[in-house]
Amino acid sequence: MHIPVRRAVGTARGRRPAPVWLTHVLSLRRAPVPRTAMVRGALSAGPLLGAGIAAGHPGPGVLAALGAMLAGVNDRPGTRRKGLVHIGLPAAAGALGLLVGALVADGTGRWAAVPVLFLVGWVSGALSARGAVWSTAALQMLVATTIGMGMPLAGPAWLKALCFLSGAGWLVLLRLLLRTPRSRDATRWGGEREAVAAVFDALADALGALGGPRAPAARRRLVAAQQQADEALRLMRLLPWPGRRGDGPDHRLAERFGAAVALCEASIALLWEGRAVPDEVAEGPRSLAAAVRTGGPAGALPSPRPDTVERLAFDRAVLAAAVTFDRTTNRPAQPPRRSAHHPGTVGAHSGPRPGLVTPAGREYGLRVALCVSVTAAVALLLHEDHWYWLPATAAFLVKPDMGPLFSRVVNRFAGTVAGVLVFVALMAVLGGLGRPLVVAVVVVAGALLPLSTRHFAFQTAVITVLVLSFVHTAGDTEAAASRLLETFLACALVLLVGHLPLLADPRVRVGHRFAVTLRCTERYLRHVLDAPDRAGAAHRAEALALRSAAYLALAEARAAAETAAAELPGPLSGRPQDWSAVTVSAELVVDAATACALRVEHGVPRPSSADAERVATALSLLADALEDGHRTARPAPGPGPRDCRSLRDVMTQLHGIHRLTTAGLPGRATADSAPLC
Repeated sequence: MHIPVRRAVGTARGRRPAPVWLTHVLSLRRAPVPRTAMVRGALSAGPLLGAGIAAGHPGPGVLAALGAMLAGVNDRPGTRRKGLVHIGLPAAAGALGLLVGALVADGTGRWAAVPVLFLVGWVSGALSARGAVWSTAALQMLVATTIGMGMPLAGPAWLKALCFLSGAGWLVLLRLLLRTPRSRDATRWGGEREAVAAVFDALADALGALGGPRAPAARRRLVAAQQQADEALRLMRLLPWPGRRGDGPDHRLAERFGAAVALCEASIALLWEGRAVPDEVAEGPRSLAAAVRTGGPAGALPSPRPDTVERLAFDRAVLAAAVTFDRTTNRPAQPPRRSAHHPGTVGAHSGPRPGLVTPAGREYGLRVALCVSVTAAVALLLHEDHWYWLPATAAFLVKPDMGPLFSRVVNRFAGTVAGVLVFVALMAVLGGLGRPLVVAVVVVAGALLPLSTRHFAFQTAVITVLVLSFVHTAGDTEAAASRLLETFLACALVLLVGHLPLLADPRVRVGHRFAVTLRCTERYLRHVLDAPDRAGAAHRAEALALRSAAYLALAEARAAAETAAAELPGPLSGRPQDWSAVTVSAELVVDAATACALRVEHGVPRPSSADAERVATALSLLADALEDGHRTARPAPGPGPRDCRSLRDVMTQLHGIHRLTTAGLPGRATADSAPLC
């Protein structure tokens, strides 16, 4: 198998395509209109603000509306349990940050904000390395700390935090009560059921794309659907509804998801094989998806025609799925049992997670801490009061896991300009905004907030209107004009500090993500190859958990590589490297490892211990090299085992990653980069 090399492709007239860092500014995320979420947004911040005004306490109403607004940013599609976690955890972190900020403001001088924000910023950036939910929670903690120290609102610190948390809790309650039409079925497991059905639909798409150019992208969507379903079922067990029985429909749904996991693994081996399958085989999972949605039987499935080991494994998985669906079709509940594919042991988070002490965590933390503390110092020099806008803006801009810095800066400024103009226009047309009109503006903007997540500039404009409405209610009626200058200063400072050489080297943050992927793959291979005498459900379940962790790490590495490719180029942005080609090679590494495990499980002779150890060691050494940005010279991986095609592919792709990530670095020998046989 050859090593993919990415070449620059022009248009038909020979023109070079626009650079990614420029096109990313205008990129729009496509998604269905979230009508139910828009209704929740209209009923969240606006009514809370109106209640505070009607009660004669606008300050608590502003804080409650602020908590509802930040929670609304996280009101994304998914199950109700997913909403509880993805909204609740950031809300709790935001309340903690607001409490800390208010305590600092009450008990110390104003300049104490600079070291406090440096510390909170470092923790916020470091926590971002742990995943998307932790990143959102860390951002809300940092923003709320800034607001707690800078927004002049009366009341004790604990009351401010409680008002903020109650606003987020109100949106959580709306999330539980107002559901999408699709989730209103006869059971309480509609969201989880739809997530599992989506896995079978994505599997059908992936099988239909086998052997064609759309196969890798279809495989990525399949893995993403599997991870989303796994999260939904894991939360279903961790957050049971009152009166739910552990041996009821949830267990039957988990067994059906176990069949999907086995089919996904076999489909990845088919992708590695690169052969198309008949249309009736590709469409077979559609009937399984329909059966999941209705709770009925699987129906007719394609007959097995095994002609390769990979097709044999897939046909066996289809037969096992048929048995599972027959057993779980409208039957009385059976006692729960721990099966090889039970999602309780296939958690996407079963593998190692990056922590605070990793190079990426340190780089994230230092970058966020410097940007936020520098902007806070500048703001304190410029303002006696209301200085919080600069560091709060910097907090939204600098988070490295939330998109390319240049794109976010441009869209942040453009969105702020649009939001200020809309707010000023409303004041001019309406002859000033009385408090009832402010509430009406907040209701409309709150309804637009879930829709605004399609583009960062749109989201910024909506949030700007909301925040200006809040500060107008709190008594700062001249805030609109100063926000433009403050936003411009924050954008300029973040661009300057965020692109310092020690903070902007993608080899640290992107290389770390690929290092995690290779280490997860190493653990997976060692588990399936180093113990030939081990068998049974527990061993199989652990292998599935390790494989799931490897694909989760791969998805995070791919996102980091795409962000690095869209960063602003220049002398301070680090040496250019083709991270897209590294991503392709890393995907092939994990796919080949999966194919190796499946082939061994279905009768292919097991590689020798020496060959397995050589491949595992190569994965570990290359991960170490990526972790430190190749600052320590290491030789390229050697040739792969001649008797194992899948492991030979692993070594070939490792050699390609080594070559791509060391190209152009000084002091690197090229003799060890000879092509593999």
